[in-house]
Amino acid sequence: MSAHAHGGDVPEGALPRPRWGLAVYLSVAWLVLLVLAAVFADWLHLYKPDDTRAGIPLSVPTSHNWLGTDEIGRDLLSRTIYGSRVSIVVGLAAVLLSSVVGGFIGLIAGYYRKLVETFTLFSADVLMAFPTMLLAASIVAFTKSRGMATVVMVIALIYLGPTIRIVRALTLSIASREFVTAARSVGATNARTIRREILPNVIPTLMSMMVVAIAGAIVAEGGLAYLNLSVAPPQPTWGAMIAAGKPKLDKSLYPVLVPGGALFLTVLSLTLIGDAIQKRQARNLGVI
Repeated sequence: MSAHAHGGDVPEGALPRPRWGLAVYLSVAWLVLLVLAAVFADWLHLYKPDDTRAGIPLSVPTSHNWLGTDEIGRDLLSRTIYGSRVSIVVGLAAVLLSSVVGGFIGLIAGYYRKLVETFTLFSADVLMAFPTMLLAASIVAFTKSRGMATVVMVIALIYLGPTIRIVRALTLSIASREFVTAARSVGATNARTIRREILPNVIPTLMSMMVVAIAGAIVAEGGLAYLNLSVAPPQPTWGAMIAAGKPKLDKSLYPVLVPGGALFLTVLSLTLIGDAIQKRQARNLGVI
């Protein structure tokens, strides 16, 4: 009889019902609200993000400017919502790209090993040896491009090395399991074994880690924007807003506090959700 069924609380063979907690539900609510605001920003009753006539410069929150204005009178609520578009797109696209490319390379390295593994791990170590922000800033400066695609590629490169190592380690562990050995013994090709036996067991763990990685990617984009190396104006970004508001901190905190608060809440929400998913996976694997 399953230990989880003791006392009649849970039926035999059933997994324990996950309890996410209030913090996780609040995190999901914040992310849903943020995504909806970013997607439907053009239809919301907002000032244009570059409208310098939205209010008095460095205004405190009012009924006209709910979160105040920046140093030249632009509405901070509008700029924060429009700026979230960059953070969301860059975070999702960069992590998805690094996961697909790094996941494929890690699978091949962990399954075939030998020279493939040696070369792959060396390449991953080289990428990871560079200070991340220095590597990103150098590439953006060298290419002289500040488009969305460039920023996505740069941040994806930052996460490529860790992704390769993680997927390679997962593949090594799964490849030694009995069901993989059984598939090989009945004549399954390497490609079929990877696709049918190993990949489905790698994807859940990789996806849970992607949630936390998106938080890191958003921070990286904010850092690049702060250094004026992310998406070029007039598109607002959270990092650029913080950088622009820093010289005026003695007059108003809002130009830094508003985008900084949005960045903090988004990263915290993603981290809490990612941790909850990973804990649930660990518990489920323990039951199995």
